[in-house]
Amino acid sequence: MTTDIPTTLTEQGQRYGRFNGHAFITQQLKCVIRHALEARDKSLADDQQEALDMICHKIGRILSGDPDYAQLVADRLNGVER
Repeated sequence: MTTDIPTTLTEQGQRYGRFNGHAFITQQLKCVIRHALEARDKSLADDQQEALDMICHKIGRILSGDPDYAQLVADRLNGVER
């Protein structure tokens, strides 16, 4: 199955909302994490930071677009394809 880039971007925009909205939310979440770490004089290993970044990314998608996104993943993990 071949899908062109504009089609993919349109589909993602419909599911996850506008990219600039998603990016704003995600960057705000990362800012909160960064400030919390700095306030406690803590640092994370690269893999720990990347895991938090990915979690922020997923939360950003849920808040800016499809609030059922997490449910879709949970369903898939339980063998339910949508």
